Amino acid sequence: MPATSPLRVVVAKPGLDGHDRGAKVVARALRDAGMEVIYTGLHQTPEQIVETAIAEDADAVGLSVLSGAHMTLFKKVRELLTERDADDIVVFGGGIIPEADLQPLAELGVHKIFTPGATTVEIVEWVRANVGDASATTPQDA
Repeated sequence: MPATSPLRVVVAKPGLDGHDRGAKVVARALRDAGMEVIYTGLHQTPEQIVETAIAEDADAVGLSVLSGAHMTLFKKVRELLTERDADDIVVFGGGIIPEADLQPLAELGVHKIFTPGATTVEIVEWVRANVGDASATTPQDA
């Protein structure tokens, strides 16, 4: 069986939200699970996030949004990935996101949203099952 490279995941904090503890915890959990993680830091624009994902040949982008701007930010990242022919990059995220917004986000192409209370084990297992060779071609129920 040929050797496979580890999954590459960009973890990003889009917008003006300055609370990054959760993003750092998730980034560390993914790294500790053997994935290559690129953390973009705070206050990234959707354009910067997509550019990083493409430049780093990422398999997935995980967005952390606590600001309430999740509909706008996730939508813009998905649109930019499509414009750049990078629809194969799986988009997932987490944060303070109302349940009523989960289905609309899935319809935008966001594969999974983790809400408060999600464990790092749950996130790692989902990424392993849904990114890379095993990735779904369409968004799952968020």
